[in-house]
Amino acid sequence: MKMRTTALALLLAGAMSGCATGPDRKPGDPLEPMNRQIFKFNDALDRTIAQPVAKGYQKVTPQPLRQAISNFFSNLGDLGNAANNLLQLKITDATEDVMRFAMNSTFGIGGLLDFATPAGLPKHHEDFGLTLGRWGVPAGPYLVLPLFGPSSVRDSTGYVVDFRFNLIHYMEPAVRNPMYIAQFISARADLLGASSLLEAAALDKYSFVRDAYTQQRQSLLRGSGSTPAPLPNYGDPDAQGGAGAAPASGASGAAPSGLPDYSDPGDASMPAAPANGASGTEPAGLPNYTDPGDSSAPAAPGNSTSGTSGASDAAPGTAASPAVSASSAKAASAPAAASAAAASGTPAAVPPKQ
Repeated sequence: MKMRTTALALLLAGAMSGCATGPDRKPGDPLEPMNRQIFKFNDALDRTIAQPVAKGYQKVTPQPLRQAISNFFSNLGDLGNAANNLLQLKITDATEDVMRFAMNSTFGIGGLLDFATPAGLPKHHEDFGLTLGRWGVPAGPYLVLPLFGPSSVRDSTGYVVDFRFNLIHYMEPAVRNPMYIAQFISARADLLGASSLLEAAALDKYSFVRDAYTQQRQSLLRGSGSTPAPLPNYGDPDAQGGAGAAPASGASGAAPSGLPDYSDPGDASMPAAPANGASGTEPAGLPNYTDPGDSSAPAAPGNSTSGTSGASDAAPGTAASPAVSASSAKAASAPAAASAAAASGTPAAVPPKQ
């Protein structure tokens, strides 16, 4: 009897595997032929029953009431999130989930209003499938479940535990079944926009849903098991922890390599030009803007003083032109000759008229 039962089981398993797999199956989806058949069944059921009911619910129910119903079921789900976060040893997230449930249940009229999110308590999305993945259980092949939709071998096993975490499961059947139906209609109404996008954008709805579900689960698993990677360092001198800031003008230290020098020659940090007659040289590369009539220049010698050449009265660092030097010498020698003639009593020679 046992041999016969074993043979029948092996025959049934071989028949199911032969129907489920095909020659063009993908490595991540070896059950694609079977999954496509279940997907077609679910899609037909959704188009003929679920979508019309959700559209009717959306049409006759005001948006604030729909939001309140969605908040109510979301508040009940926070207890399941807390349990899974606790199993993942994420104590902070589990505490936030419990605080969310307590706050919304107390001040939000049983969860109809969401006071926790504006208060700074984030909403987490955890399930037992993610908990198993957090502890290293592989996802296994992609699997489409009747009525439940896309899943995997690991996530479909987690559904059994998630039902135990749901408070609705412990209510009386007369209350539990209508609440399950209301939860399904509310969730389906929230996804009507996504269905319209899927109809418009997807060439192959099955492949689109499979890839989207797989990527979403991988993203949630990475987010629950690792910390965000640090931002890359692009060598910004002003960034915290990056390269040091460029030294101020006049400060010691070289500017960062690769940056041009925008120092202003007239900056206050540059050495000032020496005054007329002062020792020192002017900064290289700067023109001489010294005004010959500046009050800081030495006064011209009077008649009673001994004359000096015009070249000595010029600004330091500038050479007088030959014409200017000759005229200056002639003007200085005229008063000196007149003074000498007056002292000796000899009239000065009168220049001939031109």
